[in-house]
Amino acid sequence: MKAEEIPFVKHIGIKEEDSELSLDFKSDVLNHVKTIHASAQFTLAETQSGLHLQRLFKELEGKVIPLLRDAQIKYKKPAQEKIMAFSSVSHDSILKFKSQYEKKGRGSIEIDVDIKDINGVLTSQATFTWFIQAL
Repeated sequence: MKAEEIPFVKHIGIKEEDSELSLDFKSDVLNHVKTIHASAQFTLAETQSGLHLQRLFKELEGKVIPLLRDAQIKYKKPAQEKIMAFSSVSHDSILKFKSQYEKKGRGSIEIDVDIKDINGVLTSQATFTWFIQAL
């Protein structure tokens, strides 16, 4: 499933651009101080982490159930413009997950996501721990 097809993602207006997800600065995602709401930033980051996971392990699509097990997020600066999500995973985390999955048919992996505005200002950083189980 494409990220933009997820009903809630579609509802708040997350878009895919050049392999990264973005969210426009618009009135229906703002908070009481006219910056992008924390929950909208969280949704953008979480969705990007799932997209990254899907791209990392294309061969597992349709063969596993990925579930978000844990999320840590720190808000750094107010998001006052369009924001974009940038995800990464360490090579060691990939190797550890592959080893777990081969041995047990399940495993966990952490995906880091930075949310930046269109000027490169870091607005939040998050780490998402995904649990992946074979069907």
